[in-house]
Amino acid sequence: MFSERFVVDAISAMRSIPAGLQPSVIAMTDSATSHLLPVFARVDLGFERGEGAYLVATNGDRYLDFTSGVAVNALGHAHPHLVKALQEQATKLWHMSNLFRSPDGDRLAARLCEQSFADFVFFCNSGAEAMECAIKVARRYHAMKGHPERYRLVTFEGAFHGRTLGTLAATGSAKYLEGFGPPLDGFDQVPHGDLEAVKKAIGPNTAAILIEPVQGEGGVRSAPHAFFKALRQLCDEKGLLLIFDEVQTGMGRTGDLFAYKRIGVTPDIMSLAKALGGGFPIGACLATAEAASGMTPGSHGSTFGGNPLAIASANAVLDVMLKPGFFDHVQKMSLLLKQKLASVVDRYPAVLSEVRGEGLLIGVKAVVPSGDLVNALRDQKLLTVGAGDNVVRFLAPLIVTEAEIEQSVAALERACVALSGNQLKKAAG
Repeated sequence: MFSERFVVDAISAMRSIPAGLQPSVIAMTDSATSHLLPVFARVDLGFERGEGAYLVATNGDRYLDFTSGVAVNALGHAHPHLVKALQEQATKLWHMSNLFRSPDGDRLAARLCEQSFADFVFFCNSGAEAMECAIKVARRYHAMKGHPERYRLVTFEGAFHGRTLGTLAATGSAKYLEGFGPPLDGFDQVPHGDLEAVKKAIGPNTAAILIEPVQGEGGVRSAPHAFFKALRQLCDEKGLLLIFDEVQTGMGRTGDLFAYKRIGVTPDIMSLAKALGGGFPIGACLATAEAASGMTPGSHGSTFGGNPLAIASANAVLDVMLKPGFFDHVQKMSLLLKQKLASVVDRYPAVLSEVRGEGLLIGVKAVVPSGDLVNALRDQKLLTVGAGDNVVRFLAPLIVTEAEIEQSVAALERACVALSGNQLKKAAG
């Protein structure tokens, strides 16, 4: 049974989360008792299966899922090609040690390199692990060149790079770091998009610049392409490595396989995860041969990284995404959704103020508290997810249809009507 003190502490902890990232507050009763570590303020809603762009609740209600597992289920739920690939692999091999070769892992790595700037890939299990690898690759590069003092990374306000102690330090948010002791040294945070601040932060100990092409958790914020080009030039001039965190933007989310292609700037190191496995946990760190030159046997590792089940899932995801026309569809649906969302914003300026983002990483900035908008949308059977800067993310699966987009926009309009009515009641009261 949850005690009253537990409920108060949990709600207090949730309120310390940045606005926009807060889930709704729910009553915690005996029926909600769980032995799961209470680090999530979960919505009192459970699902038993998924079908394409929909999730089916335990009571049979169908929800249009525009969270996509927070940009994970890029091909929706129970995609037949992914299901088949995983089922077939499950009858052959679940796990083996990385002491031995993985033919399927070699194939996946080769495919990722063929589609990107990279020469080498390291497989792991999550975005945070992919980022840890990226940080280590950058530091090791300089150390093996005879400059171990070059270990610091320039990072940006509003970023989110993961929940390990290292990636929390790279994220730099006091709210996430509170209570976990002194943050790991080696990160210099500057305002997002401020080139002069970047230049001032670079010193003799700087190893790399780390940035997300689009800040997802930070409120679907992006900098001008010219800013990224300037970062690339700075890295080339100063002998630094440029790291792109594409955990959320990668694997088609912004309308191309990788967001860096749309920007026109090539990094030296890139992290992937989330949609890479279509829902099966897998992360990857990609690097050029030069950037990875310090990574020798024993310098890094992972027990489960490159697990055969994960590799099979990721290869299946690539099978689908690399078919002709796939990204044309994503871009078409992106334009349609943004246009229709913008029309709702225009009609309800007291509730919504802006549409932002690229591809199907779309944010709607709210005037009302973003948590209220997420709750109102859920009442309309549309699932969305909050972000910083009072933004609600619309993360449709990349296989979304025009009819499903129409359904999502209709749900938003109904939510706006409900929220407008609530505002009038408050004003009258």
